[in-house]
Amino acid sequence: MDIRTTPTPGQYGSKQLLKEYGDQLVGVRYRYDKKINKRYKTVELIVDEQEWISGVSIPIDRRVHVRVNYGETELRQKVKSAGGFWDAKKRLRYSHIRDLRALTSLCSLSGTRNSEGTVSKRV
Repeated sequence: MDIRTTPTPGQYGSKQLLKEYGDQLVGVRYRYDKKINKRYKTVELIVDEQEWISGVSIPIDRRVHVRVNYGETELRQKVKSAGGFWDAKKRLRYSHIRDLRALTSLCSLSGTRNSEGTVSKRV
C-alpha cells in the first residue's frame, strides 16, 4: 500500500473528521492499494492523556524518597509543602513525583533503585 497524502487536522481532506473528532484528531492518512484499486482513509486519535515530566522515566504517581541535607530548611519546607512526608526509619522524606513538579526547576532529580525496587532521589 502506498501513502500519498497526510493532511493535518483542518486541511482539505480532514475537515469533516476534525468536526467529528475535534481535538482528539492528530492526523489523517490516505492509503492506496494498487492491487484491488481501493483507497483507505485512516485517522490517528488521542485516546489517553497523562502528565509526563521530560527526562524522568518514573511514573508520575510513583512515590520516591527525597534526601534533604541537614540545614536545608528552606528546601525541606518546600518538599513538605509539595506533599512530602518524613520517613524516620530511612531518614528520608518521601513524596509523589507529581507533587514534586514545582521543585524540578529548583533542583535536579537523580536516583538509584535499591533491592526493594524503591527509588531514592537526591535533591
